[in-house]
Parts: sequence; C-alpha cells; structure tokens
Amino acid sequence: MKTEILKMELNDVDKEKLRFAAEVLRGGGLVAFPTETVYGLGADALNENAVKKIFEAKGRPSDNPLIVHITGKEWADSLTASVPPAAEILMDRFWPGPLTLVLQKSDKVPGAITAGLSTVGLRAPAHPVALALIREAGIPIAAPSANISGRPSPTTPKHVIDDLYGKVDVIIDGGCSKVGVESTVLDVTVTPPMILRPGGVSYEQLLDVLGDVAIDPSLLKKSSENFVPKAPGMKYKHYSPKADVIVVEGETEKVVRKINSLIEEYKKSNTSVGVLSTDQTKMLYGDVPVISLGDRLKPETIAANLFKAFRDFDDIGIEVILAEAINNQGIGLAVMNRMKKAAGYNIIKV
Repeated sequence: MKTEILKMELNDVDKEKLRFAAEVLRGGGLVAFPTETVYGLGADALNENAVKKIFEAKGRPSDNPLIVHITGKEWADSLTASVPPAAEILMDRFWPGPLTLVLQKSDKVPGAITAGLSTVGLRAPAHPVALALIREAGIPIAAPSANISGRPSPTTPKHVIDDLYGKVDVIIDGGCSKVGVESTVLDVTVTPPMILRPGGVSYEQLLDVLGDVAIDPSLLKKSSENFVPKAPGMKYKHYSPKADVIVVEGETEKVVRKINSLIEEYKKSNTSVGVLSTDQTKMLYGDVPVISLGDRLKPETIAANLFKAFRDFDDIGIEVILAEAINNQGIGLAVMNRMKKAAGYNIIKV
C-alpha cells in the first residue's frame, strides 16, 4: 500500500491536504493523525469494514475496544443511548481534551468498535488538526493509537512512520504530541464513575468536579487471560519497547542504589542496559546510557517524554531498561500505569 505523508502546521491547517485526508476516511481508508495525547489511527467509525482495517494494520486483538473521536457533545446523542448529567458536566469541563467517556452506545455504533460491548468510548481531542479533520470528514472517527499493537504509543510522526508506513493510506505530520500519554477513560455508566485507564485528565481533577470517583481494581495488577476489557489498555501488555523493562519503586535514594546494583549485575553478563531517570537523578548512575524523562516535581514533563524514551532506547539496541518509579499523584498515575504495563508488572520494590 502506498502511504501519503501530509505535513500540516497547527496554526495554519492546509485545507487541500485536509480535504484529501477526509476523502480517504469517507472512502473507507485509514488516516493516522495527531492529537494532543498521542497519534491516532483513524477510520470511519460508522463503517464496520473500515474499522476492521484498523485491527489488521495494528495487529490489534479484536476484543480490545476502540475510542470514537468527535468534535464535541453535539455529536454524542446520535452515538449513545443516553447522556447522563455527569457526562454533560464532564463534557463542558474537559472537552475538547484528554478525557474519554464510556457511555451506553446507540445502534449506529458497529460492534467491531466496542468489541461486542454495549458501551462506547467518546472523546473530543484538543488538537486543531484532529478537530479540523473530523469536521471536514463529517463523520465520527474511530482511532486507537497509531502504532503496532503492544508497542510504545507514537508521539511523533517518525514513530507512526516507523510502525505503519505501507500499512495505512495517509499519515498526517502535525509535529509532536503535547500530553504524551493517552486520554483518561472514565466509565459514566456506573455510580460512582470509574476510571478504566488513567491519562491526561487526573483522578484529582475528576474528583474535584464529581465529588466521588472510583478506580478500576484491575489497574493495580496484571489482568488474567479471561479478563474482558471495557477500555483500551486494560488487558494486554501495552506500551512496550523491544527491551525488557524493570520498574524500581521506593524512596529515591534507595531506588538509585538498587538500579546501580542492577547495572553492575547486567554488565557481568554483557547485557546492554539503560536507565530511565529524572532530572534530579540523571547524574547518579554508572557508565550506561541514561535518559531523563524530566523534572520529578513536574510529572507532566515525564508523561510527555515516556514513550519517546522507550523508542530511543530501542534505536540504540538496549536490552534492559531500568526505570525509576515516580509519584502516583496527578498525571503520575498515568505514567506509572504505562510503565508497569510496559514492564509486564516486573516491579522491584526497595
């Protein structure tokens, strides 16, 4: 398949290129496009055959539901059986933005999107290119992350090209994603609303609006083979580089000491090892590649750099990545969810 790469400026979206990408979507094709979280791989959400192409291109399991991207709450009525008051409040507060709401679906939504579930995840992305594409196409766009299933999510055009060139019709180059981790997925069909995947909108932000928010217990442990995921990223090993990832968790001083001890052990076996650190600790490690994700006191910087760092280590052939855990507060909860998923829950506590 020939893949067209279209470069678009955020503050001056090329209308001709946009029309071309929209025509591809309406014709049942696949378009990778930027959002503020990560790049998405889009298809016409109301065309079941087009949606199935997403699963084929990514190698994605069919029981892993997709998120439908829309421009705002004015699209929600036709795609859902009902929109509860809590959802209306959240749409007004966080859309467009990195929040996906799980609602009871309408009959218009194909089963391929929902993995046979009675619910559908909706979100309005806060990215000018994504919103312009949806408006131009005039259709809701089903879009998981634009990567090979299981790999680190793409936050740059290069990541998308590396994974999907030749497998999709169009890749829109809109620069780097700002948030760096996927949207928060919140199930508003239950009381209290439940976080199914932490992301760009934090637990604390949701709690401030709703007063009561639950966190799905499955987020705290490795899921079983029989587990039925209600949202993307819940069941399978995700976000993983080619290297093995080990997360080291505890007081910072003890974490640094443990990682340095592990470095020496891996050196003895001639295993290439790298360290995911923070700005505060990056100078404390031995003679190995070290990538700082950002300021430990500003977890949003760490979220923005996590997936790129995984891919950067792959590019230099690292076999084992030793990753410092960070605080679970704010977007740190999403960062730790992604780290632990990438590690297959291989965690050392010190």
